[in-house]
Amino acid sequence: MRRIRYESTGGPLFLEEAPVPEAGPGELLVRCEAVGVTLPVVRKVTEAAEPIPLGGEIAGEVVAAGAGVTRFRRGDRVTGLCFGHGYADFAVLHEPMASSVPATASAVDAVALVRSGLVALGALQAARPEPGESALITAAASGVGHLALQLARVRGASHVVGAVSSVGKAEFVRSLGADEVVTYDAHEWGEPVDYALDAVGGGLLPPAIAALSPGGRLVAYSSGGGSVQAYDLLVGAKSVIGFQMALIARGKPELYEKWRQELWRLFAEGALKPVVHAEFALEDATEAHKTIETRSNLGKVVLSP
Repeated sequence: MRRIRYESTGGPLFLEEAPVPEAGPGELLVRCEAVGVTLPVVRKVTEAAEPIPLGGEIAGEVVAAGAGVTRFRRGDRVTGLCFGHGYADFAVLHEPMASSVPATASAVDAVALVRSGLVALGALQAARPEPGESALITAAASGVGHLALQLARVRGASHVVGAVSSVGKAEFVRSLGADEVVTYDAHEWGEPVDYALDAVGGGLLPPAIAALSPGGRLVAYSSGGGSVQAYDLLVGAKSVIGFQMALIARGKPELYEKWRQELWRLFAEGALKPVVHAEFALEDATEAHKTIETRSNLGKVVLSP
């Protein structure tokens, strides 16, 4: 089979031939039809001390099931998070991380919706939104952000502000339901909001905190780091909440599954529409990563083996 790999931090991605993996106990072997490209994986390529398997979101057909698998069988269509080599023709999924793909959805729909949607929905839940509140979504044109924006509206946000890196993304973000679009370099981000979902971190945390109204909540779910001054929280009785999807997936599988079902329901009803910026061939993984690195994508970036 074909697989994408790299040999040194920041090094070039290259296509290689590799043996087809086997499904071990509790695992599924999946023929990959779509692979989601995410910022955390892109960052690991450029920042990790040692090369790592390029994993992430995959979707496709089950071709083999390991011992002890009870929920799936050969021929089922599934999507899930792969912790091994996912940029490949075939990949291994742990059964608890897999979910069925409805007949009405494509593999590309699945990788654009499920993992990114779970992160978006989880971050939104962490904000404890109330109907009628206002929301700010950073990285609003990203794979996660464009879903978070729609979900905030679904959950009753009265006013949604999308924050983006460039004015060229404004029309796209407005088309998803944003009432207002601001760029990161703007001196002010409009009227204060009740909660913010931040996928960027770093130097964007202070202005995101400043954009909160008194008592406002910021949910930080970025791998970009950053710090917050305690005084900036104290003066407005504001709070910062950290959210990590892995803790839900590992520690609360029932909630994880409930959220997955909610995403598929909203998708079926047309209330949640994942957008795919581009589909790249497996051998064009470098270009896919460059699209994420330059933050030029409008929606999800997908590899299609």
